[in-house]
Amino acid sequence: MRVVFVHGACVKDGSWWWHRTGELLAERGVASEAPVLPSCGETGVPAGAQGPGLAEDVASVRQVLTASDEPTVVVAHSYGGIVTAEAAAGVEAVRHLLLVSSYLPEVGQSLSSFGGEEPAPFLDIDPEGGTFTVRPEALVETFLQDCDPQIQRQAMDKTARQSLAVLEQPVQSAAWQHVPSTYLVCARDQGTPADLQREFAGRAASVVELDAGHHPFLSQPAEVRDLIVGL
Repeated sequence: MRVVFVHGACVKDGSWWWHRTGELLAERGVASEAPVLPSCGETGVPAGAQGPGLAEDVASVRQVLTASDEPTVVVAHSYGGIVTAEAAAGVEAVRHLLLVSSYLPEVGQSLSSFGGEEPAPFLDIDPEGGTFTVRPEALVETFLQDCDPQIQRQAMDKTARQSLAVLEQPVQSAAWQHVPSTYLVCARDQGTPADLQREFAGRAASVVELDAGHHPFLSQPAEVRDLIVGL
């Protein structure tokens, strides 16, 4: 088995965000990798109005998923669920989806389908530049409040401006409708409310709830490792 991690919005260096859980999986002989998301500027092409969007993110993840026929668990976090819905569709190697505080879109839905009329207060949006990111002063209290101080400090250098277009671009497929899926509800998440997560979880085949914030793979990596290995 191998694990492919798909990170969320407004971050870069995906392997860092997953490293605590990835290292524990490696101790069990389970390999993992984290594809880059071009809309976050990870390929060197700047995010922006003319920059990469959802289609490029989907292509990047799909390239990794189709590169091997080894049975694969895809672990998608937050916005990563939008990408995975399309990227994992019809890929025979993908045997299970683990959705962590994630969006589960129907075909035709986009990230904006699940937001309110006003942008979330923790976002910094630049309409002219065509990008958005997390406000630095809101990062820890919203997304990392249950992580240790070292992780909180390191994370400050791992955020990124992302192409604003991904908020509106709809998915063309919904892999979770056809692939066995487990939803991990993060009950103390300050970014994606637990009640909203539970609504999404109703679309998954099974549900697990953890008393954790938005990034349990950093704050409680052993629990996430055990969940993945159990699949």
